[in-house]
Amino acid sequence: MIYNKLFLPYSLSILYLGESTSYAVGIDLGATNLRVVLADKNGKFKIKLSEPTVKTGTSESLISQIIELIERSIRQANIKTEEIIGIGIGSIGPLDMKRGWLLNPPNIPFRDVPIVPRLEEHFGVPATLLNDCTTAVIGEKYFGAGKEHDNLVYITISTGIGGGAYVDGHLLLGKDGNAVEVGHTVVDAEGRLICGCGKKGHWEAYCSGTGIPKLARLILEKKGIKGPEETLILKMAKGDPSKITAKIVFEAAKKRDKLALEIVDLIGRYNAAGIANVIDAYDPSLITIGGSVALYNEELILNPIRRYVIEYAINRIPEIIITPLREDVVLYGAVALALGLERIFM
Repeated sequence: MIYNKLFLPYSLSILYLGESTSYAVGIDLGATNLRVVLADKNGKFKIKLSEPTVKTGTSESLISQIIELIERSIRQANIKTEEIIGIGIGSIGPLDMKRGWLLNPPNIPFRDVPIVPRLEEHFGVPATLLNDCTTAVIGEKYFGAGKEHDNLVYITISTGIGGGAYVDGHLLLGKDGNAVEVGHTVVDAEGRLICGCGKKGHWEAYCSGTGIPKLARLILEKKGIKGPEETLILKMAKGDPSKITAKIVFEAAKKRDKLALEIVDLIGRYNAAGIANVIDAYDPSLITIGGSVALYNEELILNPIRRYVIEYAINRIPEIIITPLREDVVLYGAVALALGLERIFM
């Protein structure tokens, strides 16, 4: 946990963990959904709630939504607020980790949201705010497949691509908490696609949920394919390339459409190049992968990575698996933070 002048979080956590009625709050704050869990001192979820992230009002609207969802979880669990020992938050960014603020997220209309100060003031317990992928790798380390690994990387392939890492047992944060922005490593030096960040050739531009449709349209244009009779991808998109989605590409591949299989194989090559960058940078013994694109298309994502990564990485290839914590990996990491299992110093 982040030490601050209001609390001594670790000592408080150790004190309360000895009691049988201690609970932790874990929060996964995304651009689409806000999710909250209430967990016991062993990390077992007691209550899990979810609702769409508020998109109107002011920063106070978001804080109020978080507080209300926590209070609702407490009521549904039939426990007392005094039994809460800590709050962990895995959030979209960018963040000011030292102050515990959400700064200027691109997909929700709020600026400078003082999440940690307000939650600590309201509930009277320590709160910790980290990047969602960093929080996820903490969840993997303490509750998932990474328990026996000192060198561990978690990667999300979802709307975007991001990561979190442990090296020699140390959680990597960086000066601003952005040490493992692996989605913005380059996998195509020609830079044929532009990333959402504005830079060329980034992994995220080719293999994320938002990037895959752009890659599909690039291939369609290159091959001169224009009609729905030529590929199931265009048929499912009603003949309109602008309506192609990542889901359409993978669904067409599952139906053995030739072009879709070719595109998925190319996605696999770009993913393998990105994974190779991760392997050579961090030398992990385990890589776990999550995020909606990977979780809904496990074989189509994993098999090409395992097939091609040896062509790009110089370090020994680690085990590469889908996270066993599935869509709850960030929540488990947030719970670990709330319980004081991972101590964050800034």
